Amino acid sequence: MAEKKLKVGIIGCGGIANNKHFPALAKLGDKAEMAAFCDIIGERAQTAARQYGAGDAKAYTDYKEMLLDKSIDVIHVCVPNMSHCPITVDALEAGKHVMCEKPMAASSADAKKMLDAAARTGKKLSIGYQNRFRQDAQLMHNVCANGELGDIYFAKAHALRRRAVPTWGVFMDKEKQGGGPLIDIGTHALDLALWMMGNYRPKSVMGSVFNKMADKTGGNLFGPWDPKTFDVEDSAFGFIKMENGATVYLEASWILNLTDTKEAKCSICGTEGGAEMLGANPAESTLIINGEKYGKLVETKPQGISGIAYFSGARETEADAEARQWLDAILFDREPLVKPLEAYTVTRILEAIYQSAASGKPIDF
Repeated sequence: MAEKKLKVGIIGCGGIANNKHFPALAKLGDKAEMAAFCDIIGERAQTAARQYGAGDAKAYTDYKEMLLDKSIDVIHVCVPNMSHCPITVDALEAGKHVMCEKPMAASSADAKKMLDAAARTGKKLSIGYQNRFRQDAQLMHNVCANGELGDIYFAKAHALRRRAVPTWGVFMDKEKQGGGPLIDIGTHALDLALWMMGNYRPKSVMGSVFNKMADKTGGNLFGPWDPKTFDVEDSAFGFIKMENGATVYLEASWILNLTDTKEAKCSICGTEGGAEMLGANPAESTLIINGEKYGKLVETKPQGISGIAYFSGARETEADAEARQWLDAILFDREPLVKPLEAYTVTRILEAIYQSAASGKPIDF
């Protein structure tokens, strides 16, 4: 049984912390309290401490100073991609368990350092792939794991937006993020596909990357941007072959002229049936399971998979479920659902897509 309430420190008090981590942790006051907040903009850390912190919560601008506090058990890393590795490694070395936002890192070398640090320190490390906790994803995973689809040999990982370039934060800054939609939303789709397949052994990757739409600012969901600041790709596509011959096709774009858009979704095909996530965004998901029965083609569309509705009318979101299982993994010494080795494989594949696109050649593992 849990013996104490965990003390959590959050590094990075921007959009992902305010929209995901803070609200989710606030609902789990029986398991943890937010004891420390750090941001290079001191005012953001102070505001977060006032709004979400425990009575004696502290605000920092230097994360290394925060890590000196031995009472902090857990660190949530919510900073730009390029800073994931150094902060995570330092936190693990300081004896803290770490939840790092996706993607694991901007490069496979950095992701490996994080993987090694977790193994070396014995502390838990997990990556913020909250889409695994959606009800459609949980059900689809059960269908795959139970063998209902047979031998899974083909998958599509969908991360396509029509015109929805994120114009806030550092999303278009290659130096801080390492890339554009591939590393931003493609990472979620690829994580889902590999998790459904239960396959983390890539053999080769072929990739194409496009920078075609930086000056096409009209009609963007999040408003226009300065084309001079758009220095990442706008679209990327990858063809991944696994060691057992299975194939994965990954498509990622913030601004593709396509009406059939899907984000954080995957389609899985096996010898006995298939399963597809439909819907333009993660919150509007429909799951269809297809197969053959009595000599006829059949399709099953499970109901009530958009969330868990309680009698009070409240709903546990995927962010809430992610935070709950993460804290329980620490309190009860369980393995977190998102394992660092799985996230490392995702990062290796994303990096290989960029490398293949740059060289024009397949990348072999």
